[in-house]
Amino acid sequence: MDMDRIELAERRLQYRFNDRALLLKSLTHASTVDARLESNERLEFLGDSILGVVVCDYLFREFAGLLEGEMTKIKSSIVSRQVCAQVAAELGLDELLYLGKGMSNRSSLPESVLAAVYESVIGALYLDAGMERAQAFILRNLEERILAVSRSGHQHNFKSVLQQIAQQMMGSTPHYLLLDEQGPDHAKCFEICVEIANRRFESCWGPNKKAAEQQAALLTLQELGAADIDDNGAVMLIEGSDLDTDGVLELD
Repeated sequence: MDMDRIELAERRLQYRFNDRALLLKSLTHASTVDARLESNERLEFLGDSILGVVVCDYLFREFAGLLEGEMTKIKSSIVSRQVCAQVAAELGLDELLYLGKGMSNRSSLPESVLAAVYESVIGALYLDAGMERAQAFILRNLEERILAVSRSGHQHNFKSVLQQIAQQMMGSTPHYLLLDEQGPDHAKCFEICVEIANRRFESCWGPNKKAAEQQAALLTLQELGAADIDDNGAVMLIEGSDLDTDGVLELD
């Protein structure tokens, strides 16, 4: 066991494991082992479920006025691969992963790998110390993000936001143009851009047309100077329409 790495991981996680073999397994990518049962994949499966339970419990207890659909939107945003990968990077888990030779470039690890190690660490914490410790770890890293997303009110509905802004600022309705698509039928990616009043904005790729359109709408909002993204991932309205008292974008 690489004790230096284990001790560094414990410092970053702010917890000393009783069973350090659990922590070691949570940091072991499948590319380094002969049998996948020796990797962190089972812990990832467990941690994913624990993460969902903790976030749902927090939303249920702290937001008594939210309906099921509203809580589902916030949860989906918070437990997304992107957010989990961000937290993993903030904790420096990418530097602690045991990776195979084909994945030696840690600066360009896929989001899926980073998100997986975050979830596997959650699983290891749960097995070693129980739900209370796992919950504290999760909320320490995600509570501010949950509050920011709940305040922003958009839950990633950037197309609706852009339609309001475009009509107010430019007197026109956004159109979404499919510029390109690549990949096999079962795993296509789509490049889409927004056009408003004959002006085209920066394009982006997405795993489906809906996701690409949402991201293209967000890029357009930023390019128009109508929105910005804070460190917690909340989209903030800069100018345009419907501000609440905190200056946060809200939709009807």
